[in-house]
Amino acid sequence: VNGTTGEGLSLSIQERKQLAEEWMCQGKDKLDHVIIHVGALSLPESQELARHAAAIGAGGIAVIAPFFFKPTHKDELVPFLQKVAAEAPAVPFYYYHIPPLTGVKIRVEELLEGIKERIPTFQGVKFSDTNLLDLAQCIHRNEAQQLEFLYGVDEQLLGALALGADGAVGSTYNYLGRQTNLMLEAFAKADLALARKYQFLTGEFLSFVIKLGFGVAQTKAVMTFVSGIPMGPPRLPLLGASEEFTAKAKAKLDSIVWPGGD
Repeated sequence: VNGTTGEGLSLSIQERKQLAEEWMCQGKDKLDHVIIHVGALSLPESQELARHAAAIGAGGIAVIAPFFFKPTHKDELVPFLQKVAAEAPAVPFYYYHIPPLTGVKIRVEELLEGIKERIPTFQGVKFSDTNLLDLAQCIHRNEAQQLEFLYGVDEQLLGALALGADGAVGSTYNYLGRQTNLMLEAFAKADLALARKYQFLTGEFLSFVIKLGFGVAQTKAVMTFVSGIPMGPPRLPLLGASEEFTAKAKAKLDSIVWPGGD
C-alpha cells in the first residue's frame, strides 16, 4: 500500500494515512497481510507513517531508500532504516529495493550483513531490480535467518522463483493475477514448460507496451479496461495514458492466447 503503483510518494502524509486505514478496513478477514510503504525523503515523516501503520495494525511496513540526498553506502542507509523501524518495534520491516527509480545501487547482499542486529524486526526485501546475482547471493547467504525475498520485476519472476524467491509484489498482478497464479502453480509442480509459457506471454505483453511508453499512468489505464473499475488519472508530473496507447494495449492483451485457452 502506498508503493510505486499507488503513487505513494506523490501523496500527502494525510492522504497516505487515509489510504492505509482504508486498506486495513477493506482487507480485514480477506487479506493475509497488508504491508504499508512508509518511506519518505524526510526521516520524521517516515517515522510518523511507521507509527501510524503500527497503530492501525499493519502486518508489515516497507521503506524505500531516500533518493534526493542519496545514501551511497550501507553505513548511510542502514541508520535511516533503523530509525524508521524503531518507531514500529513490533511490526515486521521490509527494505524496498528499487534502484531504477531511486538511483540507490547499494547491493542488497552487502546491506544485509549484520542487519538483524541493527534492525531486529527486519523481515526481508522487496527486490525490484534485474540483478539476479545479487538476489541469488542474498538468498544463499541468508537462509539461516529465514528472511523473505519478494521479487518485483514481473517479467523475470520465474527466474527469481528458480533462485528461491518467496513471493512477488508487482503491478501486473493487478490485471494478470490469475495467469501469474497459474504460473506459480506450474512452477510448484515442476512443470517448467508450462510455467515458461506463462512467463513468456507476460513478457510479450510487457515488451509491447514498454515500446509504447509504459509507466504508472499506463498501468492504471490497463487496470481500468481489464477490471472495469475507473482508476482515475495519475498525479502530476505524470500525465494520463493516451487513447492510442489504451486501444493498442487492449488489442494486444486481447490477442494473447494463454495456455488452456484463457
